[in-house]
Amino acid sequence: MAFDGIVTCAVAQELKSILLLGKIEKVYQPESDELVFHIHTRKGNRRLYASASSNHARIHLIEENPPNPPAPLPFCMLLRKYLQGGRITDIAQKDSERIIEMTLETIDELGFSVNKKLIFEIMGKHSNIILVDLNSGKIMDSIKRVSIDVNRARQILPGKIYEYPPAQDKVPFKEITRSQTEALEKQPKALLAAIGGISPAVAQVLADSPDVYTRLEEIRESLNQCRLTPRVYLKEDKSPGDFHVIPLAVYPQNLDFDTVSQALDYYFIHKQSSNRVKQKATDLSKALAASLDKLYLKRQRLGEDLLKAENSEKYRLYGELLTANIHLVRPGEKSVTVTNYYDGSQADIPLDPKYTPAKNAQRYFKKYGKAKTAVKEKKIQMEETDQDIAYLESVAAFLENASTVDEVDSIREELVESGVLRKRKSSGPARKKGKAQPFQYVTEDGFRVLAGHNNKENDLLTFKMAGPRDYWFHTKDIPGSHVIVFTEDRQLSETAIFDAASIAAYHSKGRSSENVPVDYTQARYVKKPAGAKPGMVIFTHNRTVYVTPKVPESTESPSR
Repeated sequence: MAFDGIVTCAVAQELKSILLLGKIEKVYQPESDELVFHIHTRKGNRRLYASASSNHARIHLIEENPPNPPAPLPFCMLLRKYLQGGRITDIAQKDSERIIEMTLETIDELGFSVNKKLIFEIMGKHSNIILVDLNSGKIMDSIKRVSIDVNRARQILPGKIYEYPPAQDKVPFKEITRSQTEALEKQPKALLAAIGGISPAVAQVLADSPDVYTRLEEIRESLNQCRLTPRVYLKEDKSPGDFHVIPLAVYPQNLDFDTVSQALDYYFIHKQSSNRVKQKATDLSKALAASLDKLYLKRQRLGEDLLKAENSEKYRLYGELLTANIHLVRPGEKSVTVTNYYDGSQADIPLDPKYTPAKNAQRYFKKYGKAKTAVKEKKIQMEETDQDIAYLESVAAFLENASTVDEVDSIREELVESGVLRKRKSSGPARKKGKAQPFQYVTEDGFRVLAGHNNKENDLLTFKMAGPRDYWFHTKDIPGSHVIVFTEDRQLSETAIFDAASIAAYHSKGRSSENVPVDYTQARYVKKPAGAKPGMVIFTHNRTVYVTPKVPESTESPSR
């Protein structure tokens, strides 16, 4: 990731040009390490996003508003108290460091004008957002408190004097001279170790340049005159590999953006390693995997027990042969050989010498009776276990395909309601349940199509929203979404069938496969067995088509 001193300088310039003299109207804290400021400026309302995450710390403007927790966190409350209504008087980079300082003028409880400084330190795992009182220089609080147990050299705690991070033994890229650059070895590692504020990618660019100082001068001139080229560089699979405000030769493909904020927003949204959805889904994936492993083991043991129970016919035979030949058995014998009157063969029957011949026969009949009962019970347990496995595999498929935080949260709620997970303790009010918002599509010939995000939405689509003449689609023996085609009293066309089947295949565990089988039938032939888990149905009058998973290019799912 290239959020180096050069990008920090470009971001600070962009924010200053847009937000200077803006008024902070609202402050939100979507996550423990994120802040969103709603700022009213002369050019309209803006949203400033800042993250102190170890993996994807940054600060830039955003368009979409992230979902907020039901109750504000303590640091958010502090910022609302001291900064809400304040004016931004300056935004600047600290030297060539990855630090942006926002100076604000606010009014205290007595009506006097006071100055605060909000400091954004973008430094990997040491990233932080700190509120400082300018008059005293003391820290009022920070989004991450750093005690002496964590860092002996620099503590970030309320009441302590704010100190900048220790300076590195480097010359800032803004100040380095020609003589200093000429004294350096023209290798990326050497340049990176000597010049402050550059990333490895920029060090490579400088090393490949005919003259290091001349290239640095060009970069500084571009920053001074705001002649930047914000770009996101793509890997072969089209995923973001890097970003910067100067041209890099590391990746052959790139996307150009008008502003630095747009480039940063695109990069971090599409970068899987910084994807909040994947982070939120990790614990759910582990819980699902653990539950499925237990069910797989249970099914294996039930199968073994069932096999033993089904091989119990010999106990009935032993009991009958002992009863018929009881006069041949001597008390205290450990076994007896008798003639099997069914086929004339010889049968060796083990005996317990502690019991009489009649008692041994009764014990064999009792074993046989227990085994027959066990067959019925084990089959019922096996069927229930298979249903539980099918349900959790469907949830795992939805979790794997989840693309928003709301989808992950709705899956978590479903697992809590199903008893798979325990409900989390929360000090704040309960999370409001939003309305169902299934994926929405339109087929090539104009049929409206909806697909569920999870099993609860599947039930809602199939049994509440679909009419009896609408059509229901689902991948054959593969976990996935219920897909409904609303016919509106029209005859379902072949084009609509294949479009809807492709959508069903895309929203299933078979998304990355080809030639996926999809069953379809009218919704009136889809039933839910009594006591079945969410999304589990039975259906008749179905047909099957084979398709390649895809969704219509002209439509997208609604934002959640």
